[in-house]
Amino acid sequence: MSDGRYGKILDNIIGTKGVEKHMEINGKTRITGLFGYPVEHTLSPAMHNAAFRALELNYCYVPFLVHPDSLSSAVLGIRAMNLAGVNVTVPHKERVIPFLDEVSEEASFIGAVNTIVHFQGKLSGYNTDGRGFMQSLTEKGITVEGRDVVIVGAGGASRAISYYICQKANSLSLFDIDAQRVGKLVSDLKQIKDAVSVLADLSGIGRFPIVIQATPLGLKEGDPLPFDTAKLGKDQTVCDLIYKKTPLLAKAEEAGCVTLNGLGMLLWQGVFAFELWTGVKPDVAIMRNALLS
Repeated sequence: MSDGRYGKILDNIIGTKGVEKHMEINGKTRITGLFGYPVEHTLSPAMHNAAFRALELNYCYVPFLVHPDSLSSAVLGIRAMNLAGVNVTVPHKERVIPFLDEVSEEASFIGAVNTIVHFQGKLSGYNTDGRGFMQSLTEKGITVEGRDVVIVGAGGASRAISYYICQKANSLSLFDIDAQRVGKLVSDLKQIKDAVSVLADLSGIGRFPIVIQATPLGLKEGDPLPFDTAKLGKDQTVCDLIYKKTPLLAKAEEAGCVTLNGLGMLLWQGVFAFELWTGVKPDVAIMRNALLS
């Protein structure tokens, strides 16, 4: 049981600090977690462990600091230690795929895995990021159905959400300073829908009803804005996949835009990962409160 000095250590590891009812770890506890580098600032342990406690599931979520050179050994450890599964974050989402037994269709197309499920010695890879983002839009009453959408950035997060968006939007435009990367993504997406194109520049950002910011700009203080916000208007929706209110979103609010940060995407990708590991639907409100506390 978590108590005293060891309880404080456990609280810090699994995100139970401030919760009256601690988790009991025993020989039947199923371990889940996160493989990343770094993982120090992850919000996932608090979210998942709160949901496990609420359902009285004998599971625990732990962050694992996995150096890129140790990724193959860490994946082998999922089997060796009989972990129920793990989330995967930067910089491992793409590199982990060759070490898995099977990968879902969407994760294969996206080229990245954010959730691994271990069942009877078999490791299966999924990507719940795109579904998570789409659900975060739905709960806010935002729809891409039949609308023109632009995504700024063509990295892993963009690949995950564009897989779903291109199937519903009237058109999807993508911009990235890396012409080769954005060209490859557009080429891949055209296998799903033809109305996908590379956007040469962001001077016309104001004509898109939905604007999605999928670059790291805004994570660090002093980062430049990804585009000229003076071109935004009150009829637009601006989404930023970063988990906090970024300078971009602050400027978009000043322009009268509807705004959305990435916290909902984090929540819902976690909800879907939870279901994959346990076969049980978690209490979304409890997971959300854990993220916000």
